[in-house]
Parts: sequence; C-alpha cells; structure tokens
Amino acid sequence: MNDATHCLGLLRQMIMIRRFEEKCAELYTQEKIRGFMHLYNGEEAVAVGAMQVLRAEDAIVATYREHGHALARGMSASSIMAEMFGKQEGCSRGRGGSMHLFDKALRFYGGNAVVGGGMPVALGLALADKMRNQQRVTCCFFGDGAAAEGEFHECLNLAALWKLPVLLICENNRYAMGTRLDYSHAVTDLAKRAGAYGMPAVAVDGMDVLAVEAAAIPAAEAVRFGQGPQFLECRTYRFRAHSMYDPELYRDKAEVEEWKKRDPIPALIRRLQEDGTKVGLEQIERAIAQEIDQAIAFAEAGTLEPVEDLTRFVYSEPAL
Repeated sequence: MNDATHCLGLLRQMIMIRRFEEKCAELYTQEKIRGFMHLYNGEEAVAVGAMQVLRAEDAIVATYREHGHALARGMSASSIMAEMFGKQEGCSRGRGGSMHLFDKALRFYGGNAVVGGGMPVALGLALADKMRNQQRVTCCFFGDGAAAEGEFHECLNLAALWKLPVLLICENNRYAMGTRLDYSHAVTDLAKRAGAYGMPAVAVDGMDVLAVEAAAIPAAEAVRFGQGPQFLECRTYRFRAHSMYDPELYRDKAEVEEWKKRDPIPALIRRLQEDGTKVGLEQIERAIAQEIDQAIAFAEAGTLEPVEDLTRFVYSEPAL
C-alpha cells in the first residue's frame, strides 16, 4: 500500500483537511460560521489512514471533531461548508452545523455533540449488520475523553460479548476537552483498557498516516470476517485549542510546538522525497485552494430555510 501514487493520495487528503480547517477558522472569526466548532489540525493522519481500509458498504460514526472524517470519507467540501453556513444545501440541510454532518449515501452517520455518544449508535449499526449476516464494518471514532464515560465501558463489554463487527478507533490527543490524560485516567494506556474486555487492542502512532493504515488493515479485515470487535488507540495531538471558544490555558505553548515537529503532513512529504518521489506540492495546494474557494462560494450562494419550515422534521411526516 506504500507505493508513491497511493502515498500522494494520502498526502493530498491530509492537506485538504488542514487547509479546509484553516479556512473554517478564518470564516469563524468573520462570523460566517457560528456555534461550536472543533478543528482537526494535527490529527489528519488518523482519519485518512483509517478510511483507506473501509469499503462503500461500511458505516462511519464520528466525533464532534468530524470535518476530517467527512472529507476523508468523500463528502464534498461544498456540502460541509454549506452545512456550517446553516444553508439548506448543506449535508444536514443546515440544521446540524459543524458537529452533525451526515450523508446517507456514504453511510456517514455523522458526529455527535455528546462525548462518547456515537458509540451506542455504532453498536446498533454493527448489531443490525450481524443480524442480517452482512460482512460490513462499522468504524467508530471517539476521543480519549470518551474513555472516562460510562458508555465506553458498556459498549466495549457488549461489543466483545456479542462479537459485533465494529472497529473502535480512539483518537487519543491526550487532553480530552482540557484535562491532561494522566489527571483523569488511572490507566493511561487506553489500548490495555480495551484489552481488558477481551478484544484485540493495538496502540499506534497517530501522527504517521502509513502506520495508522497498516494497523487498520488487519483490524478491519478481522472485523469484516466475523472475528468480533477490534480496538485501535491512535496516539495523536491536536495543534489547535479544543474548540474555537477555548482559551487553551491548560497546556504549555512549548509543548504544542514540540508536537508540531511531528506534523503528519511534512513527515509524509519528507518520506516521499527521500524515496525520490516528485511531490508537486504547489499543484496540490493550488487545486485544494480552488476546491475550497468553490465550497465557500457554494455556501454563500446557498439559501436559508424559511421560517415556515421551523417545525419540519421535528415529527415524522405521513407519506403522501
């Protein structure tokens, strides 16, 4: 899987996510995007690496830090941007915003504003697949903060007990919302905690897209062919604050700068160049900038829902 063409594809996806997030931060300061917004800068290798092993029929359940997952799954930048602008042309008709992206065709069952709230949803999807004898994977992303929630333990127990086809990916960025991992967890090796429930669990360098992909390949195949749940702890780091409202007083700036030295994007560029691959970075950046500009134009030209639709979708509507 490490051929030059494949690696260049991984690089483009990570740069796309990074530039999209940077533009979102800019638009947020201009008040074109409102509400809560959580950016994925620094964690791109996890979504991009893991998504390579999933098929079209597989399902994805993400966290509220989900723009990267959605883009890596193939959701259009225009659909996501329109959603964050609150426009009807958005993937959730402008009703979900940053934390509730959704795409039925892509089997992307969106983010969840509740920490760990996507885990029971993922188990339900996986249980449905098992009952229908379908060889599918439900991939559930969640953060280290979710490991302190009750549903983490309940879901790991049920997944193992019922041998559900679910790939559990913990994006351990060490701070949850703003509390350092060793301040809130007596056992900081989260893969070991998953192993205690009787499922295979592996810790991987979440700043290395190829390492994430390499770990995800056997894990996804084991899930797909009836071996029960698999757990990946991707040890990563977010370069930005928890959310756009976060003053980020809980970690030292020098620590952030030290982690930036492990940025997954330049790391992959260096690896490609060392292998003699021509990266063509300028062309990649130019194409991505154009795609993001088109997404913004699409969002700005979109339409707001009329007031008359305020109660629409609140209750199910009878078929006509």
